[in-house]
Amino acid sequence: MKQTDRTVIVTGAARGIGFAIANGFIQNGDFVIIADIDGVEANEAARRLGPRAVGYQLDVADEESVREFTNKVISERGTVHVLVNNAGLQHIDKVEDFPTDRWCLLIDVMLTGTFLMTKYTLPYMKNQQYGRIINVSSAHGKMASPYKSAYVSAKHGVVGFTRTIALETVTEGITVNTIMPGPVKTELIEKQIGKLAEEDGISEEEAIQKHLLGKQPMKRFIDPSEIAGTAVFLASDSAASITGDAISVSGGI
Repeated sequence: MKQTDRTVIVTGAARGIGFAIANGFIQNGDFVIIADIDGVEANEAARRLGPRAVGYQLDVADEESVREFTNKVISERGTVHVLVNNAGLQHIDKVEDFPTDRWCLLIDVMLTGTFLMTKYTLPYMKNQQYGRIINVSSAHGKMASPYKSAYVSAKHGVVGFTRTIALETVTEGITVNTIMPGPVKTELIEKQIGKLAEEDGISEEEAIQKHLLGKQPMKRFIDPSEIAGTAVFLASDSAASITGDAISVSGGI
């Protein structure tokens, strides 16, 4: 099908990587649904992106919210062509101090949320025999760091989920892939730095080197636009034979 003017859903798109991905698809000529837990910020992000974007409030961890959101998108746009599961959050703590409610929230948003969004949009993709599902995991989907047990567990799970759904849809004109970003300088990362420094009793600059850039050969933060470019490529005809894969955009990690 024509690789422009598609309906694209990006979760967690009010800021950071999600916003950059939404902008990348708009620049490609697509129409983007900005979905975010904060409806006000989602609408503001859509306003900034222009007439080819619209904001929706969505809690990806709540099945009823996902069901209602999907029904609304279908009623207004007719179908969905591309789904980018990007919504995420972080909590830093030693496992013995890790609050169980925070563990559950991280797993619910990043892993169960990816499942729910896929579950409710996939029937429309199968009906039209075309779809692109792009799940944003992390370099932590293939490695671990201390104090991030829930995040690492969720991101590993996203990689396994991606491979499973790719096999289930391989004859349906649908591809399912994962992007694994390295350290991207976003608000989410900036909030981690102080906590990591506090846990280790070191300076913030030392924490950046130890936890974020120390294992990365390029020794630089990844720009959100680099993640966006990868997402747009994976949704293009040029990537039609790529499915079940995990694409690292990490600076060599």
